[in-house]
Amino acid sequence: MTDTLRRPAVSGRRPSRQRPPGAGAAPNRNRFLGRRLELAALLLATGILYLWNLGASGWANAFYSAASQAGSQDWTAWFFGSSDAANSITVDKPPAALWITGLSVRLFGLNSWSILVPQALMGVATVWLVYLAVRRAAAPATADAVLAHRAGLFAGAVMALTPVAVLMFRFNNPDALLVLLMTAAAYAVLRSIQDARLRWLLLAGVFLGFGFLTKQLQVLLVVPGFAVAYLLAAPAGLGKRILHLLGAGAALAVSAGWWLAAVELIPQDARPYIGGSQSNSILELTLGYNGLGRLSGDETGSVGGTNGWGTPGLFRLFNSEFGGQIAWLLPSVLVLGAALLWLGRRAPRTDAVRASVVFWGSWVLVTGLTFSFMAGIIHPYYMVALAPGIAGLAGLGGVILWQRRAQLIAAVPLAAAIVVAGLMAFELLGRSASYVPWLRWATLLGALASAVVVLSVAAVPGFRFSGPLQRTTAALAVAASLAGPLASSLTTAATAHTGSIVSAGPATGMGRFGAGGVGMLRGQNTANGSVPLRQQGAGGPGGAGGMGGMGGLLGATTPSDALVSALKSGADRYTWAAAVVGSNNAAGYQLATGLPVMPVGGFNGTDPSPTLAQFQKLVSEGKIHYFIAGSMMQGQSGSDAAAQIATWVHANFEAQTLGGTTVYLLGA
Repeated sequence: MTDTLRRPAVSGRRPSRQRPPGAGAAPNRNRFLGRRLELAALLLATGILYLWNLGASGWANAFYSAASQAGSQDWTAWFFGSSDAANSITVDKPPAALWITGLSVRLFGLNSWSILVPQALMGVATVWLVYLAVRRAAAPATADAVLAHRAGLFAGAVMALTPVAVLMFRFNNPDALLVLLMTAAAYAVLRSIQDARLRWLLLAGVFLGFGFLTKQLQVLLVVPGFAVAYLLAAPAGLGKRILHLLGAGAALAVSAGWWLAAVELIPQDARPYIGGSQSNSILELTLGYNGLGRLSGDETGSVGGTNGWGTPGLFRLFNSEFGGQIAWLLPSVLVLGAALLWLGRRAPRTDAVRASVVFWGSWVLVTGLTFSFMAGIIHPYYMVALAPGIAGLAGLGGVILWQRRAQLIAAVPLAAAIVVAGLMAFELLGRSASYVPWLRWATLLGALASAVVVLSVAAVPGFRFSGPLQRTTAALAVAASLAGPLASSLTTAATAHTGSIVSAGPATGMGRFGAGGVGMLRGQNTANGSVPLRQQGAGGPGGAGGMGGMGGLLGATTPSDALVSALKSGADRYTWAAAVVGSNNAAGYQLATGLPVMPVGGFNGTDPSPTLAQFQKLVSEGKIHYFIAGSMMQGQSGSDAAAQIATWVHANFEAQTLGGTTVYLLGA
């Protein structure tokens, strides 16, 4: 592709005058400094977007905030990713993301900023890595450092302004770290292809291994594309390439496997229960609830049931739930990627652009198709995993095809990509009728106008494409492509997001997750009971203490001052200040008091942690102060230990009301 995409010679140029030695050094230094300043401006703007008013989201996802708090208080909780500092149960993910926030809270204290700033910094780092990867691949193809720089800048801007990326880099779910690690792995793979150095490929394996420790099997979706790109393009013999890939696979296995081995080898009574599993096994969690169950929908202990997470299908990512998160440029980059592959069909085997298209394109296709057809748990914010792949294809394809715009073979797909971007913006912006109604028309007209000019350059003989017209057309095409995502991203940054399920952009017909509650569960109304869930509690009213969204399943509690005071009173005599069904319920009390609160049944209330016998033993030993009542929306499958415990407490202890919440005093 280096040969086929090199800038065509322009006839009629005057011969350049010979310059004395060193005459061009100062202009070159100035251009280099200018490029550095433009990159700094992109990263600074990204940082401002991701950090502005960050504290408005409070604890954001209190489930993970409470685990970060626990990790800051106890090193065992930090290592395992426990929900509470007394180590009753872990979160339902490996702990890599919690290692970062736990250390941050330990260093800077428990507050919104210590939890959320690391996510924003991960976002800035991701944008930088996307820029570096695209610029490095574009440089030999364009033979122009300025154009390669612009390709990187455009890719970085697409990454920074993807609405779901703005959401997740301002939120404390593991997805922020996952995306950073996958992007770092992509950059390392490209370096290994271009530099012919094994150490870069091994480093990519390490990044992917820690990605596994962030969100388990999801990180493997990018591995096939990385492997194919290296096998295709690395400057080494086939046997050596295969051995290098095996070495990278070993690096991945070791980077992920050491922690899995530690969990499996440590006796179960010497570590917390593995949340999200039914047998206290990290392998079960990996292959079941967080693994194949996500594909098949067979997730023991989950909620939602058949079609509870929407209907799978080829166009799922374009519907009203997912489209506004990620689909703005998705069709366009597929067009650009296909065009690059065609233009580079005769390029040398080691061509960096083709290798980049392979790993960015497979990233988008494999991840996108998996999300489209998976029958298990899926949330809108998962779409952030697609953002780096889309950004990489947009930067490479947009700039390289622009450079060859005088040829129809490049001008047609470039114009098509611009028009499709305008049409997608027109459609997505139209889903919120009252949301900046003029913008959808402006983006559509801008896309059509710029596409017409691009086609005219190649199709109309003698068309004069002057410098000012070139700059105007390019600016119009970029604006038409990014105006919709920019508007949605600004709305996202201006909105506080809390709870377990959040989404970016303005509200649509499906409602909005994360703007202060959850009204819909994948299209099913939770208010009228159409989701098949069973209630958990200990009798009596849930009280004004406030169960979170969906009866405490998806949002944290907000305890009253009276209840907080009671939980703190004499807390040093107990291991747990309280026990309550569900991790989000426990998180609210734990964050308010700074004391360990046992989340009975884990996140969904369906894990057998603890069993009734274990709970009774803890109560008899005086280790739990209070049991807090309240309804808990719980799935049909999984353990009913939480229900047994709640029933036993209600039958054997006297209820009292503190600040509007029903509690049971278990310890004297």
